[in-house]
Amino acid sequence: MSLGSAVAEGCGVGVGAGAVATVSVLGITEHPASAAAALTATTARFEHTPRRTRVIVLKPTFILADPILLIQRRFVSTPQSQTAPHLPAGLYIVATPIGNLGDITLRAIDILTRCDVIACEDTRVTGRLLAHLGVKTAMQRYDDHAKDTQRAALLSRAQSEAVALVSDAGTPLVSDPGYRLARDAADQGISVVTIPGPCAAIAGLTLSGLPNDRFLFAGFLPVKDKAKRDMLDGLGAISATLIFYETGPRLRRTLDLLAELWPNREVAVAREITKLHEECRRGHAADLAAHYAEHPPKGEIVLLIGPPGEDATSLDPDELLRDALTEASPSKAAAKVAKATGLDRQTLYARAIALKSQ
Repeated sequence: MSLGSAVAEGCGVGVGAGAVATVSVLGITEHPASAAAALTATTARFEHTPRRTRVIVLKPTFILADPILLIQRRFVSTPQSQTAPHLPAGLYIVATPIGNLGDITLRAIDILTRCDVIACEDTRVTGRLLAHLGVKTAMQRYDDHAKDTQRAALLSRAQSEAVALVSDAGTPLVSDPGYRLARDAADQGISVVTIPGPCAAIAGLTLSGLPNDRFLFAGFLPVKDKAKRDMLDGLGAISATLIFYETGPRLRRTLDLLAELWPNREVAVAREITKLHEECRRGHAADLAAHYAEHPPKGEIVLLIGPPGEDATSLDPDELLRDALTEASPSKAAAKVAKATGLDRQTLYARAIALKSQ
């Protein structure tokens, strides 16, 4: 019996009213390799007593890098005759692992096993996860190129069936096309349920060591340099840690730009999150650019930029502009002050024009 099958037969967290589950956790590896994380064939037997059904998993569920047993036994108190009910109709937003397959939640397995269809970005990627879990639910592709008719078809099914939405990795709707589906579902009165789990942006923030009381996630940075510069200029004055997704091939150019714009702000680069070679490097953008010039990174990256320093944000922009205008044009003066303070360059340029005309 696979874990998916065991969960679907009444062992899942949240399955059925009054069900209470207790999990015996024996341990996990500190830095498990996702390539080594695999779901073994899980054998379970059910022992029925008048007061509860005892579900005993006889073989390991997940084996991690060293191999340490993650979950050995689960006991579920439930009426003897109770079976897992069919999921109510609606849209279920299910988070999936971002690298280590051991990060899948029991509730996610339960939903993916019992739903009627899984909407996913790439059936090949999601298919590998489902194969590890022993889940055989049908999949339907739904990605950036999905047509309005495909979204309408999924919404029609969600009126009477349980539709699960997953992304290739992490939490759906975070920098992926799922928000249109969730928005339209809510507009049509369809139940929308979240099954939370891994999210690369939040995981990167926890690794970064940067202030986390206020943060702003801005998705992927633009590819073109001008668009990227304009986006950073617009966000530079925000007193919060900025979080972006970036790719390995583009990282060095982005760090070079950050070194030009904000040479003194703290930057963190988190990569291979939850995998064997997970790392998070911190420092100034110029130092990080030099490192990655010698060690080109691969894969997707979480790039984090610390908030502007208190000394920079407390300075009077007009005074800074007046000083800069004594030896530079309004354009160069605005660029200099924007670099020092993180304020929007276009706004500073307009103010510099006004000051120069006084």
